[in-house]
Amino acid sequence: MIDLIKTFLPNVYKMGWSGQAGWGTAIYLTLYMTIISFLIGGILGLIAGLFLVLTAPGGILENKTAFFILDKVTSIFRAIPFIILLALINPFTRMIVGTGIGPTAALVPLSLAVFPFFARQVQVVLSELDRGVIEAAQAVGANTWDIIGVYLREGLPDLIRVTTVTLISLVGETAMAGAIGAGGLGNVAIAYGYQRFNQDVTILATVLLLLLIFFIQFLGDFLTRKISFLTYSSRTSYICACIIFFM
Repeated sequence: MIDLIKTFLPNVYKMGWSGQAGWGTAIYLTLYMTIISFLIGGILGLIAGLFLVLTAPGGILENKTAFFILDKVTSIFRAIPFIILLALINPFTRMIVGTGIGPTAALVPLSLAVFPFFARQVQVVLSELDRGVIEAAQAVGANTWDIIGVYLREGLPDLIRVTTVTLISLVGETAMAGAIGAGGLGNVAIAYGYQRFNQDVTILATVLLLLLIFFIQFLGDFLTRKISFLTYSSRTSYICACIIFFM
C-alpha cells in the first residue's frame, strides 16, 4: 500500500502524517475548527433563534423592540460573505486571542458566521411548529421555561436536520479560513497543493473534505430518522443527555 502511494501519490507521501503540514495535523485542525466554532456559534444561534420566536409578534414574550434589534443583527451578520468577515473582524480577533492567524484565531469569525445562519434556521423550524401544542401548554399553566422545553422537544428532528446543514456549511468555511492561514485541509489544498502544482495533494484534500461532509450528512439523516419515532418523554431524555454531555 505504501509503495503504491509513493508511486502514484508522491507529493501526498512526502507530506507525511504528522508535523506542521502533515495529513493528521490537517484533519485534526479541520475537526477542531468545525466542532469548537459550532459549539460556540451553535449555542448562541440556538438562543438567538429561540428569542426570535418568543419575542416575535404573537410570541409568548412578545417584544417588538427586542425582536427588531435581534432580527436586524442576525440579518446583517448573515449577509456578510465569510471571506470579508474574516478581514472585517480581524482587529476584534486579535483583541480576543492575541493573533489574527492560526486555527484558534479562526474560531472567532467561524463562530460569528455560524451564529446568524443557525439562528435563522432555528427560527424557521420553531415558527413552523403546530401552534396548538404551544397553546395547550399555556392552557395548563406552563411557564416560559416549560414552553421552551415544548419547542425543543417538538422541533428536535428538524433541529437536528438544520444542525446537519449548518455543520456542512461550516466545513466549507473552515476550508476558506485555512486558505488564509488557519491551517486544516483547506490550507493543505491551497498552499501545498494548488500553489505548488501538486495536483495529487489538492485532490486528496478535497476527497477528505467530501468524506467528512458525507459522514456528517449520514449521521444527521440517521439521527433525524431515529428521533422522529421517539416518544415525547424519550425526546426529553435525549435533550437532557445532550445538555449533560456538552457541559
